[in-house]
Amino acid sequence: QVHLAESGGGSVQSGGSLRLSCLGSGYTYSSYCMGWFRQVPGKQREGVASIDSDGRITYADSVKGRFTISQGNAKNTLYLQMNSLKPEDTAMYYCAVHPLWVESATLSALHCLRAGNYDEDDWGKGTLVTVSS
Repeated sequence: QVHLAESGGGSVQSGGSLRLSCLGSGYTYSSYCMGWFRQVPGKQREGVASIDSDGRITYADSVKGRFTISQGNAKNTLYLQMNSLKPEDTAMYYCAVHPLWVESATLSALHCLRAGNYDEDDWGKGTLVTVSS
């Protein structure tokens, strides 16, 4: 059973930084999508940054140049370094992982950034990030 545990959220002032971590267990995927998503009440969950099993990284336009996604050596850990945070980055941040039945390189680079391509069981419980102005 897939288990993802996010940590590292908190409250910071505008311009500050946070580093989110996600520790995964209960799965072994040779081809996969893994990513960070965020959601505010009343809005759909949106992709922030993703990485696939071929190492392709994709960022949402709103975070390019400010956020950096990375994996640990064991590939079951995922990080999100968030710099120059803005109040509009305030959200619950989720980690997700989804197996693919084809080589990830055959898919669009945006495939892993789309929340709709992850199943209900692919998600962690989230960590809250609050950025004050």
